[in-house]
Amino acid sequence: MSRIEKIRELMVKNSLDGFFINYLPNIRYLSNFSGSSASLILTRNKNFFITDFRYKDQSHTEVKEFEIVINYNNMTEFRNIIENEGIKKIGFESTHLTYNSLINAKEQLPGTEFIPLKDEIEKLTMTKLPGEIDKIRKAAEISDKVFSKILEMLKPGMKELDVAAEITYFHQKFGASQDSFNPIIASGRRGALPHGRASAKVIENGEMVTIDFGCTYEGFCSDITRTVSMGKPKDDLKKIYGIVYEAQIKAVESASTKLTSKQLDSVARDLINSKGYGENFGHGLGHGLGIDVHELPSVSQRMEIPLVENSVVTIEPGIYIENLGGVRIEDDIVLHSGGCEVLNKSPKELIIL
Repeated sequence: MSRIEKIRELMVKNSLDGFFINYLPNIRYLSNFSGSSASLILTRNKNFFITDFRYKDQSHTEVKEFEIVINYNNMTEFRNIIENEGIKKIGFESTHLTYNSLINAKEQLPGTEFIPLKDEIEKLTMTKLPGEIDKIRKAAEISDKVFSKILEMLKPGMKELDVAAEITYFHQKFGASQDSFNPIIASGRRGALPHGRASAKVIENGEMVTIDFGCTYEGFCSDITRTVSMGKPKDDLKKIYGIVYEAQIKAVESASTKLTSKQLDSVARDLINSKGYGENFGHGLGHGLGIDVHELPSVSQRMEIPLVENSVVTIEPGIYIENLGGVRIEDDIVLHSGGCEVLNKSPKELIIL
């Protein structure tokens, strides 16, 4: 059953005449459209794709099984479809539609009831299609190649921003369209910042360097983290590295659809807690990965949902200590009933440069 057929089942379940979709990643999952302006309206038996004049030709190339409507006035086209199709009760993505847009739609269509539905499409797209997994696998392969290049050039005296620029350059040189997010390069004490964006700080000998980056290949993302040492590491950082490495390996080996998201998080968290560093692991173990770099599920203590076959998640435990530094190791994995496939091939043992 296709994703659109599953959405129609959801519409029947909620007694909806239509479903309005405005979040671009979800639009791409459902229609294959890769542009920057579009919306979808699904009825019980029709699919409408709405975009503007800029994407007239592109939409006819990419979008199949939809009636394409070229939009010269957003609300006029939306209202025409609602009225012509007799839609009295329409669902919308409550996580993504702005309050102002909702108020405007209600004013224009006083006879239509708008029903908020949260994360329903994201729950469907947790399960990746084989072609989508292939694209994520290719993105991971590109990022692995970039990491090898970074290891060749990384040295004391480089600025974190220099490393980030090289990552962006090599991602595109090796076939990616762009970075999936701004690279995180956190050296020395800045390693205690889980999301320490690259700065003008100079990398020095004896420091650990956390490198968190990813790319987009044909719309799908990779996300990898490695922490390396510039010269001999401090004993306490070497100890932390060993704990994070053990937790990451254990979580990867335990990962399967037999666990919930919370249970998988607990595999790594319990080990780090047992070593006395639980307070220093303040984020979730991982997150879903696809067209967005952060998708459902959240692999954390905050969310407990079943992990599904062919979902792609990250496994990224970390320990962060203020005024000392930090360590994080991250892989992208595809979940199966009997375990998982690890997409990243870069070495995870401590690399000393």
